[in-house]
Amino acid sequence: MLFAKPQNVICHSESKSVKQNKDLKKIFNHLLFRIQQGFRIFNLNPKISLPILIIIGVLLAVKLPSNYYYPAIFFALSLIFHINRKDIPFLKKVFVRNWRLIIYIESAIIYGLLLLGNINYIPDNFGSSLFFVLILFSFLFPKTKPDFSLKWNFIPDSLFEWRSFLRKNTWFAIMGYVIIVLSSYQTALLIFVGIFILDFFSNIYEHNESKEMFEIYFKKHSFEEKLKSNVYFFNLLLLPTYLGFLILNSEDSIYLIYYFVFMNLYFLLILTRKYKIYNHKEKMNHYNMGVFLEYFFCSITVIPAIFVLRENIRTSKKNIKLYVGS
Repeated sequence: MLFAKPQNVICHSESKSVKQNKDLKKIFNHLLFRIQQGFRIFNLNPKISLPILIIIGVLLAVKLPSNYYYPAIFFALSLIFHINRKDIPFLKKVFVRNWRLIIYIESAIIYGLLLLGNINYIPDNFGSSLFFVLILFSFLFPKTKPDFSLKWNFIPDSLFEWRSFLRKNTWFAIMGYVIIVLSSYQTALLIFVGIFILDFFSNIYEHNESKEMFEIYFKKHSFEEKLKSNVYFFNLLLLPTYLGFLILNSEDSIYLIYYFVFMNLYFLLILTRKYKIYNHKEKMNHYNMGVFLEYFFCSITVIPAIFVLRENIRTSKKNIKLYVGS
């Protein structure tokens, strides 16, 4: 009887150790699953994965005026990811005791990869201290997923494609727009981001409106008015980028002129293509990589784009007359 108590203590400590090992293995397997999940998403949806990879590439290569900007920006991105995550109830059920640790580890990995992966960042105390601030993510999170989407009702009816796109992709569009504005910092970055965002502008005009909406709109407005209003809005969005580049890179202003011509030509080609092939029986106008490459090379060489644009406008007007008359 005298030796019974020590034996129970030993058994209890062994069972506790086994349980801890199981917990660690469970956490490790979960992190492996996250990695596999990421690769699976990228493989199944290249249309989303390619832009994400490009954004990550820009974030890792961008050079900012101050070393302090990198931790602040990457911490903010980690916070946005944390606010929008939907799996916290799942983590609570699966990892009853360690779900807070999982939240911290995942947030720290995202922040750490972005911060330490940037080729221009020099490790400092400020960046390191934010790893400790990330612990708060495990205790501060919304009980219900907040709805940050905006209605964008101030956008006029002539820009209904923009309004619809922004309502569905509010925060993604805002993040993308910030990157567009920041691209004015360097010439190479301006060109690289400009090429990247073309695909997003193409998606805005990928969906066809209903026959009724099509007829009502073009009975009130001409096709020229449609083009003008959309081009004005497009350039209004790019205005901060234009001005920022002129201020920061005035000696390279020739690149800005080419950027302006290239971006507007591609934008007009995509917009006119929508109405050139419009069919009320089709919900989408079948935009794909082939269309992107065709219009990209036309726009980059300028002259071919002008001829294609003239043909698109002529055919679009004919197509519109089929629905609304002369």
